[in-house]
Parts: sequence; structure tokens; C-alpha cells
Amino acid sequence: MLEGQVTIASIHERPRAGLLDFLTALGGWTASLTVAGAIGWILFDVFAQGLSNLDWRFLIEPVQRSGRAGGIGPLIVSTGLILLVCLAASVPIGLLSAILLAEFSAQGNRFVAWVRRALDVLAGVPSIVFGLFGNALFCIYLGMGFSILSGGLTLACMVLPLFIRSAEEGFRSVPGEYRLAGFALGMSRARLLFRIQLPEAAPGLAVGLILSVGRALAETAALIFTSGYVTRMPSSLADSGRSLSVHIYDLAMNVPGGGPNAYKTALVLVVLLVFINFVTTWIAKHGLHKRILSL
Repeated sequence: MLEGQVTIASIHERPRAGLLDFLTALGGWTASLTVAGAIGWILFDVFAQGLSNLDWRFLIEPVQRSGRAGGIGPLIVSTGLILLVCLAASVPIGLLSAILLAEFSAQGNRFVAWVRRALDVLAGVPSIVFGLFGNALFCIYLGMGFSILSGGLTLACMVLPLFIRSAEEGFRSVPGEYRLAGFALGMSRARLLFRIQLPEAAPGLAVGLILSVGRALAETAALIFTSGYVTRMPSSLADSGRSLSVHIYDLAMNVPGGGPNAYKTALVLVVLLVFINFVTTWIAKHGLHKRILSL
């Protein structure tokens, strides 16, 4: 009798469960298509407006007439140098911090919990606050002035919380059995970290690096206060340099008739970001894995 009642109840619940699954799938597909449609519309607009009259001269010529004419050659160099400074400062510090938090800190440590909470708060701080901080610390207090070095170090401070948390989650995603197997084979902690854990955490590291690069390349407010507006070709890291994102903002907001070149610059920035994403993903899946396993 009990089995019959359970069977009848389950039969009555099936249509309700099927409707709930259908509504859940419908909501998921609707949200995904909405996001994909918005991204597709933005990319279509940038490509449609930016491909007109885009040639190689635009990529190598200097800025002329406040950006209405000429190209963005010096700005590409400045953007690349700012990004290199940012990654050179943030990746080693972020990677070591993530290893410390994920692998060498005791569970339930109150200090580590406060560090994680501080990183989560810093990841949500507006970029203009980092710009004011970088201007006060690097430009004024340390005497670097408006320079590529100041802008890159400011971006490093801004992307560090995001990269550390992403890298930490990547290390935590490695199964604990891998660690036990390594210790059982007599591997040292450092050898276990480089031979097993780091290759397995590479996808998480790639995600953190891609997000950090994306935020650094698209940043405007922080660089206005640190790297400056100068459009000439930088001769060193101590020179001021305008990034591509700052140039897009200036053309769109402050330069009458700068819309066409703003779209072309935006297209170059999008293509550069996509290229860096592909390269980072490939290195994480192939190059990094093979390089570390050969140690």
C-alpha cells in the first residue's frame, strides 16, 4: 500500500517537475541570449564603424590635430608599456600571494580570512579611487610624476585583488588526492607545487590573467591621473604616455569630429584584447603545462 502511494505521488509530481525544469531552462537560455545579443550588438557597431578607412598607416602614424587626423602608433606603444609594467608587478606578487593563501595557510586562520575579505572589498573599489591613490603615492610622494611607470603600477594595484582571488581558486580546485599522492612519492613541497599543482591550476590562472588584462586595457579613469595625456612616442618608462582607452575617451568627449577615429581606436583595442586572450589561453593549456612538467 505504501509503495502504491509513493508511486502515485511521484506520478503526480512529474508534470510539476517537468514544468519547473522547462522554466529553468527557458530562463537560462533567455539570459544567455540576452547577454550574447548585447555583446554581439556592441561588437557589430564597433566593427561596422571602425573598419571604414582603417589602414596600416593609422596603426603607425602619430596623432595629429588632437586625434582628428593621423594615427595611434605612439599610443599603442604607450599602452603596451603600461600593460607590461602592470603585469610585471602584479603577476609575481599575485601568484605568490595566491600560493600562500591556498597552500600554506591553515584552515580557519582569522588573519587569512581578513585578507580574503580585504581583497574582495578592494576588487570592487571604483577605478577612479585607485587613480587618486596612484597619483598621491607614485606621482607625488615617490616623485615619478605623470609617467608610464606610475600608470602601470597603479593598474597593478587595481588588478591584484582580482588576480589573487582567481589564482587562489585555481589552486583550491586541484583535488587534494594529488597532494597526498605527491607526498606519498616523497616529493618536496616545492616540487609538488611546480610539477603537479601549478599545471593543474593553469586554467584558473589564465582566467585571472585574462580578467586582469581586460580591466587594465580598458581602464581610463586611473590612467588619466597617473600616466597622463601626452600623445608623443615615449622614450622611457619615466615619460608620460596616453593609453588607447584614454584616447578613445578624449576623442569621444572632448574633440569635435573625433568620432570616426574613436571607433577605429576602439576596434584596435578590441582586436588587441581578443588576441591577448587567445595567447594567454593557449599558453595556459599547452605552453605552461609542458614547460613546468619538463622541470
